[in-house]
Amino acid sequence: MSASFKEIAERCGLPIHTVARVLNDAAQIDEDVRSRVLSAAAELGYSSEGAGKGSNTHHIGVLFVDESYSGLTHPFFASMLNAFKEQAESRGYDITFINHNIGAESATYLEHCRYRGVDGVCLACVDFYSKEVEELMNSDIPCVTVDHPWPTLACVLSDNSDAMRMLVDYAVSLGHRRIAFVSGQRNSEVTEERIRQYHENMKAHHLDVPNGYYLEGRYGDTALTRELVSRLLERSDRPSCILLPDDSCYFGAQEAVREHELRIPADISLAGFDGIGLTQSLRPKLTTIRQDSEEMGRQAAIRLIERIEHPESATAERVKIPVTLLKGATVGWCEEW
Repeated sequence: MSASFKEIAERCGLPIHTVARVLNDAAQIDEDVRSRVLSAAAELGYSSEGAGKGSNTHHIGVLFVDESYSGLTHPFFASMLNAFKEQAESRGYDITFINHNIGAESATYLEHCRYRGVDGVCLACVDFYSKEVEELMNSDIPCVTVDHPWPTLACVLSDNSDAMRMLVDYAVSLGHRRIAFVSGQRNSEVTEERIRQYHENMKAHHLDVPNGYYLEGRYGDTALTRELVSRLLERSDRPSCILLPDDSCYFGAQEAVREHELRIPADISLAGFDGIGLTQSLRPKLTTIRQDSEEMGRQAAIRLIERIEHPESATAERVKIPVTLLKGATVGWCEEW
């Protein structure tokens, strides 16, 4: 069995993250340090095939960075990750969460993956535009992404194009013409797709998007949503319907509506995204798009394990999971037109 990073670090008296950087062939390493690490690795029989690529460990890494700090209680990703875990375990794999720490030492995501010796990684709910995440996706470790296509990787995502078409079409069918959109943060292709489709579908209905009708928010950030919805409600050309980043943001939007002494949906209509159970139990019940989070998790596990076990046939496919419009009761008739 190949020596671990920890064993090599103990032999040469260096931090684990330094060993990881040397064995990952990172730049800007002192040559004396590089020599010490490589000598210790050779003495201990380190093999990049066995340790660096996680061969036959039956451990899968999950990179999940929830900026709303709800962790594994995240209303959408919790069910997705649970389905991912169940599917992986049924195939004999254990799950390891990837972070910036190796013990008390800091490490990049790629270094942590090398240290843990994972066979592959599922990336979900991260800033896909960060250099560190790109480094991992460009590495030789098999990866699958959720909600962000990458040229060389399999990606599992909802049909966001169809979802935004459904929302805009439904609002228009009830007489709405002034439809605003508060998106999530722009750190994934999914957010960009929703923004594009909002504008394209408004254009398809020959509807204008006044300056300021589109605002960038943050997924799960109720306080910011409250602020942005308030800004929209204070306009002289107030929208009649507002599309929200996700269902969790409905709580912030409700606060803003109450503060302006308005009623949902009599005075202002709201629609969400995700279809989580909690907002479906509220009154009025939220109009939203239901994403099949469990199927997304299962497909992510299936695709990743296929890449691990059959790398020769791996493809950069996009697996689109169908969505459903839940009409709810928060988008009402607009009588102005």
